Amino acid sequence: MRSTQVASLVAAAMLLAGCGQGLLGDGGAAQQDDKAPIRLGMLVPQSGSEAAIGPYMTNAAQLAVEEINAKGGVLGRQLELKAADDACDAQTAVAAANKVVTEGVHVSIGGYCSGATLPTLPVFGKANIPMIIPAANSQELVDQKLKHVFLINGTGTQQAESATKWITKQGATKVALMHDNTSYSKDIAVRTQPLLGDKVVITEAVTPKESDYSANIANVLDKKADFVYWTGYFQEGGLIIRQLRQAGYKGAIMVADGSVSPKLGEIAGDEAEGVFATMTPIPDTLPDAKGWIDSYTKKFGSAPGPYSNQAYDAVRLAAEAITKAGSTDGAKVISALEGIDGFAMFSGPLKFTPEHTLSAGGFQILVWKGDKFALQDALS
Repeated sequence: MRSTQVASLVAAAMLLAGCGQGLLGDGGAAQQDDKAPIRLGMLVPQSGSEAAIGPYMTNAAQLAVEEINAKGGVLGRQLELKAADDACDAQTAVAAANKVVTEGVHVSIGGYCSGATLPTLPVFGKANIPMIIPAANSQELVDQKLKHVFLINGTGTQQAESATKWITKQGATKVALMHDNTSYSKDIAVRTQPLLGDKVVITEAVTPKESDYSANIANVLDKKADFVYWTGYFQEGGLIIRQLRQAGYKGAIMVADGSVSPKLGEIAGDEAEGVFATMTPIPDTLPDAKGWIDSYTKKFGSAPGPYSNQAYDAVRLAAEAITKAGSTDGAKVISALEGIDGFAMFSGPLKFTPEHTLSAGGFQILVWKGDKFALQDALS
């Protein structure tokens, strides 16, 4: 999603939020009822090219909701998850945000694609609803400087720093950065470029949702790159990996966290072997997560995937903040979130920076081995 398109949708969202479109609807009454469920809204891709990620996040969130409810809920009330499809699309996301706000959610715990999450910020802000964002991590989200927005994934800046550290460690001298012009993808590429300096020989923008990237790949090969860093999503990433190898590229390939999905391997095939990734911890790389993985697998019949642990923690964090606030009032919950210090999450003890980001990014380097990503380097 280009920046101008996102800006237009943000403006439209703000206009809708201020024009009596039912945003507070029956939600206002629900917030005053101390016996009604505490509703958590979750916008994730349930359709479109990134739909594979949605179930991981909603399943994990539902697991956390049920565990908390089994222990008595929060403030004597049960939690209720209200999930909606944002299709990783800005316009769809604005409509979904309006829907869950109208349904009376008290905290938003969704957000996977940054380009879809950005225009929802004013919708939730106008309704005084705190946002705990588990996955979307473009620095543009942070740069809005909005009091109700909190990120529990490492930022684009932190990911760029981790990528630079690994690329440098590999001894690369001619780096190609490839992105898809979406907020998330371009943000990482733009922030990585100055860190690598003259090692970057080309920054190549591709058009998402195409099937043939041979022209882009020819540009990369023409520069004799020895390291390619793709910062977009897995759909295009899998194709680019496969087409790079088929075109004779022999150097290293790395992808950013939006490409960390089993689908990457399905699309790239055998060419995925040895591909690196910058990623915050996933269930398979968490040494103390076996019991949680077993619980998830038993309930849903399959193992948890990328961003499931962050979604699970988003619910737990929302419950913790509401408990500390003693209320579902947005301002009080925001204040409670700002005061969190040492709350245990999969990524480690949580304390937000003044910008409402993680104090430490926690990015790891993964590598595709056989049929999945495994830990390569913790970058400690």
